[in-house]
Amino acid sequence: MNKILSIVALLLSTVSLSAQDGEVLDKVIGVVGDRIILYSELQERFYQAEQQGIKDENIKCIVLEEMMFNELLLNKAEEDSVYVGVDQVEYELDRRMRFFIQQFGSQEKMEKFYEKSVLELKSELRGMVEEQLLVQQMTGTITSDLKVTPAEVKSFYASIPKDSLPYIDSEVELAQIVKKPPISQEEKNKAILKLEGFKQRITDGDNFSTIAVLYSEDPGSAAEGGELGFMTRGMLVPEFSRVMFSIEPGVISDVVETEYGFHIIQLLEKRGQEANARHILVKPKMKPSDLLNAKTMLDSVYAALSSSDTMEFEEFATTLSDDENTKSNGGIMINPITGNSRFQMEELSQVDPGIFIMIDKLKVGEISKPEATTLQDGSKAYRIVKLISVTEPHVANLQQDYYRLQVLAKAQKESVHLEKWVNKYADKYYVKLNDGYGSCQFAHQWKVAEN
Repeated sequence: MNKILSIVALLLSTVSLSAQDGEVLDKVIGVVGDRIILYSELQERFYQAEQQGIKDENIKCIVLEEMMFNELLLNKAEEDSVYVGVDQVEYELDRRMRFFIQQFGSQEKMEKFYEKSVLELKSELRGMVEEQLLVQQMTGTITSDLKVTPAEVKSFYASIPKDSLPYIDSEVELAQIVKKPPISQEEKNKAILKLEGFKQRITDGDNFSTIAVLYSEDPGSAAEGGELGFMTRGMLVPEFSRVMFSIEPGVISDVVETEYGFHIIQLLEKRGQEANARHILVKPKMKPSDLLNAKTMLDSVYAALSSSDTMEFEEFATTLSDDENTKSNGGIMINPITGNSRFQMEELSQVDPGIFIMIDKLKVGEISKPEATTLQDGSKAYRIVKLISVTEPHVANLQQDYYRLQVLAKAQKESVHLEKWVNKYADKYYVKLNDGYGSCQFAHQWKVAEN
């Protein structure tokens, strides 16, 4: 449980410090452009660095500069009108909640420990997650044109002292077949009828925002009366943005179906290439019998593969799997960290803890029995998994680990490029530091105002 608490504390801790009598002990220690840095935030980041075993006599100055860099990115994002979509934030919040729940063992245990519901925890995390995603997006924009050639990868590998080459743990290659239970037309019709009823109520005089707060199943916007804020077309799924940008302010759309469920949309305002709208989302419900049908189908697939030497897992994955990310390549899973098909076991436990448990007792070439899983959108499904290969632990080399070395080489190139970017923009925004932090020896050329 100590490991659970240390992981979750990094993401659920508050930004203020309190004395025993409840008095808040916090203050502004820095300003970058229009954004402030709090003492409590620095202490939190410092604690994280200590937990990760980072030891440096200038660690607080190093951590502070990292925070200044993030604030610089956020200032530039605001200046360039760069935003992250509500759906993107909500997806990341859901992903984190699923991870935390898995660490605690159940949603009830997590909520009992924090004395808060999942919705309350998500609400507390939303602002922080949005900023983290925006920092990632800005960093990606700055480095998006960078590529590394095979020659650069070889040069990077040659530059690493032989006694400093990374040790690569055992790696696995996996393929999966995922079966999502189809939502019945009956349940879809129920969702449509419910939304048509809401639209009629609003037409008859009820308040759209009130109905959204009470009934919308989009936790990211329901508390705001369904309002999404100004967005461009690219921030929304195509079906939603097409309708939102085609109606006039004040008009309520007919029912719209997207991958998230069914919506009614009311346009509030258009502003150039952006628009602000509110919506009510209703998700059609899945019947337990539908989920059982998905398992039954995979039971048949598992039996067919287990009793035949000629039937190929890859063929079933291509024709039957409902996982759009893997079905086109025979079910082979791609490691989002490295971009190739091999996972270190530690990476796999982070990316997909469920599958980590499924393959624990499999031998190469064996297939797991169907097991329930929660997909990235939070829906339930069943899947079977094949263990394709397992490598032995070894010192990194170009033959076996080219893609991993390519990632490291690219990261180094991006780091150099980001340093140049910081030096270019660091003196374009007002920077002020208090309490002696102005004496820090920073790596970049910040133009710190005199106290």
